[in-house]
Amino acid sequence: MDAPVERYLEHLRVERRMAVLTLETYAHDLRLLQALAAEGGVALEAVQVHHVRRWSATLHAQGRTGRTLARILSAWRGFYRWLGRQGQVKLNPVEGVRAPKAPRPLPKALSVEQSMQLADLQCDDTDPVLEARDRCIVELLYGCGLRISELVGLDVAASATARGWIDLDAAEAQVLGKGSKRRAVPVGRAAAEALRQWLAVRPQLVKDDPAPLFLGARGTRLTPQQVRLRLKARALAAGVPTHVHPHMLRHSFASHLLQSSGDLRAVQDLLGHASISTTQVYTRLDFQHLAKVYDAAHPRATKRNT
Repeated sequence: MDAPVERYLEHLRVERRMAVLTLETYAHDLRLLQALAAEGGVALEAVQVHHVRRWSATLHAQGRTGRTLARILSAWRGFYRWLGRQGQVKLNPVEGVRAPKAPRPLPKALSVEQSMQLADLQCDDTDPVLEARDRCIVELLYGCGLRISELVGLDVAASATARGWIDLDAAEAQVLGKGSKRRAVPVGRAAAEALRQWLAVRPQLVKDDPAPLFLGARGTRLTPQQVRLRLKARALAAGVPTHVHPHMLRHSFASHLLQSSGDLRAVQDLLGHASISTTQVYTRLDFQHLAKVYDAAHPRATKRNT
């Protein structure tokens, strides 16, 4: 590597204390900068904005995604910012250069039929205590749209230290979401019934800590990874033909609610999104659903044989 790049990476390692993998990514992106500059016959200290724009366009044409280009440009920008502090360049040639906007991927959601298939599953060969717990977990993830952190953070009862709990009498869950923001979420009939069945057998798992709502076989609070593994196995047993994870049930909750109500603001409140723009991604899912219904049902959607 060129000497300035070597010194910059040493600065990141020693003074910024960057992780090894992060440093490797920076090194990779800066080697790319060196190669492009060498190919263009320009010294790193002499690179101008038009060089960076041309190289960015070239990389995009070669198939780099907007997200990858944003990362590369960020590494280059930091390098030239550091060179400026060293007095080796007057202007940062990457400042103001932005990567093409990456399309926001649509969240993956189950169909209503698949969601019902998963929620209605009854595993007779599973420990009945764990079966009751897992059915309750599915009902709360899909029926309330909880995040995995909100689910495992629930306690069996309200207290000064509880992050969240469920009030069955009021039919609502109190959860602590992102940014330590508390919100109330309605608990539907199916979820409430699943919770009652779980609470009836839950004492069999209680050991040292009686507070957590969801306990593992050893009596400790269930972890997010344990929930993911149990949900994955349950989806396979239900014959759902996709990899199901907790957040997919949250996506399904939002998508199906929006399909039925069309009330984007209500869905935002139920999900605990700070911005309506975060929730608007589900309108695209809803449109996809409507497009499929149109293609399948409308007489003008398909060509007739003549």
